Amino acid sequence: MKSIGEWFDEYSESHQNPINKKIHWVCVPAILFSIIGIIAHFSALLTALLVVLTLIFYARLDLVLAVAMAALLVVMAWLIYVLPVGVGFYIALFVFAWIGQFYGHKVEGKNLLSLKICNFS
Repeated sequence: MKSIGEWFDEYSESHQNPINKKIHWVCVPAILFSIIGIIAHFSALLTALLVVLTLIFYARLDLVLAVAMAALLVVMAWLIYVLPVGVGFYIALFVFAWIGQFYGHKVEGKNLLSLKICNFS
């Protein structure tokens, strides 16, 4: 498994443009939020399982990062619980956030890193 430093080094290579960085600060959390929202509309158990697996992944990289991610996931779960929106909202958010990602990488002039690395080793 890659170290946290290796993940950040590889990520930073494709994220130098200030506009792309700002887009990522909005779109990456929006994509995560939308995925959790979509899955939560179908299965609370599956949502909980994926959240736990995500936290295990982050904990293996860095405990402080895992705690921060846990706090973010709690806020996202709470928002999903209280917001009066249907699954269509989360699907639309997912699509628009990915459009933002593609635009950011067009500005950057580099391919999306998430399409480049499909394994977590």
